[in-house]
Amino acid sequence: QVQLVESGGGLVQPGGSLRLSCAASGRMLSINAMGWYRQAPGKERELVATITLRGSTNYADSVKGRFTISRDNAKNTVDLQMNSLKPEDTAVYYCNARSPWQVYWGQGTQVTVSS
Repeated sequence: QVQLVESGGGLVQPGGSLRLSCAASGRMLSINAMGWYRQAPGKERELVATITLRGSTNYADSVKGRFTISRDNAKNTVDLQMNSLKPEDTAVYYCNARSPWQVYWGQGTQVTVSS
């Protein structure tokens, strides 16, 4: 089993920045990719960004150039730096970890972008 705990959400004005962090614990040897997803009210959960064990990244088009995902394999953490935030970025953000056999999710952290 793998446990994921997110932190860093909150309320921010449009144009502002937030940094989300995810701390992972448990059987991490099987994990080959981690990432962030988000779910806005009334919408399906969608990919925000992912990063592999080797550091290859993938971003949703809507966040390219504004968000940066990073990973510390030694500390088992994955962060999401979010800049130039927009109201449409408002959502619950979930940390995600994948092994060849299973997908793990954190409990989510709320990000609200509003003036």
